[in-house]
Amino acid sequence: MSRTTLTLRYVAFAVIATLANLAVQRLALALPGVPAILAYPLALGAGTLAGLVIKYLLDKRWIFHDFSQGIEAHGKRFSLYALMGVATTAIFWGTETLFWIVWLTHTARELGAVIGLAIGYVVKYRLDRRFVFTTGGGLAA
Repeated sequence: MSRTTLTLRYVAFAVIATLANLAVQRLALALPGVPAILAYPLALGAGTLAGLVIKYLLDKRWIFHDFSQGIEAHGKRFSLYALMGVATTAIFWGTETLFWIVWLTHTARELGAVIGLAIGYVVKYRLDRRFVFTTGGGLAA
């Protein structure tokens, strides 16, 4: 696969995962009866999980050409994938939270999320290529 094709796919998948993340966050923030102190952490966690699963499934097949199947293969690979996402999630959560604290609007919060996710996904691709999907697709650095 060419670098251009890989980049376009990766960006498209990042956009899809970001939109899913933000949609789930909006749903979580709109839940009735959730105490305000819990609403934001719940939204962050639920959105992150949704984006993580979607991005894993897309990256595994279409970026890294990993066709392994079964609970054992998915369990190990997904665990590594999620572990590589810890640092990048900190970037995303930190940026989103900073924008929320500074501007106190959902538009600013979502802009912070998009910026944080974009930075995080660049870092995550490199980590995933090096430590998670060690055979198959992706391009060398």
